[in-house]
Amino acid sequence: METTPPQLPNSTTEPDGSAVVRVLSYNVRSLRDDTGALARVISACAPDLVLVQEAPRFFRWRKKLARLARAAGLVTLSGGGTAAGPALLCSLRATAERTEDVLLPLTPGLHRRGLATAVVRFGGARLGVVSCHLSLQKDERYEQGGMLLDRLAEMGVEHAVVGGDVNERPDGRTFRRLGTKLQDCWATTPWGGEFTSTPADPHQRIDAVFATKGIEVLGCGVPLGHPGVFEDDLRAATDHLPVLAALRVPAD
Repeated sequence: METTPPQLPNSTTEPDGSAVVRVLSYNVRSLRDDTGALARVISACAPDLVLVQEAPRFFRWRKKLARLARAAGLVTLSGGGTAAGPALLCSLRATAERTEDVLLPLTPGLHRRGLATAVVRFGGARLGVVSCHLSLQKDERYEQGGMLLDRLAEMGVEHAVVGGDVNERPDGRTFRRLGTKLQDCWATTPWGGEFTSTPADPHQRIDAVFATKGIEVLGCGVPLGHPGVFEDDLRAATDHLPVLAALRVPAD
């Protein structure tokens, strides 16, 4: 996992009103690992948005999620227990327009899934945001991929970003379904590392950031070698590696 990628562009607002936004997608395994290491990784990536999967869902989950956000210099935007695990954190740079937690249909015997969604603004740029964690069961996962795309269409935004644990590699039919409608940001502009699972033995890409086609992908990948991101912290933080993307979102 030792590599030094070129520096991603920093967050900024351009003179024309467009915004460069850093988006981090991260499965945090219900904060069961080293939360100090997790907060250090998130903070070092300097994200404007963190699309969390497997946020705490049970006893005092709001307090636990808020504690993580505070440790990383962020605030809670939406999700957590009310979205069955996905959550959104943001920097104070983001102006929230609205949020909505969505529970997907429950398949008996399988884990409940949901979506954490929001519409935010950065300068003159308006952005829809969705964090997702799709099913381990392939047929349910495929249906959830379709529901996610339907939800995006209903959000009433021209530009949107989706991040999540797809639970499938890029050659799977659900991953391909998402990639047909959206940009797979790693495939569009690869940066850093590719594989997200597992930190001890990265061998597969099952986590991703997707963006609508009008967004310019400036770079996307696992932040291996990124300043302040250390291998020991990546291994200790959780059982997935994060995906960091820098996106230029046009002005509304």
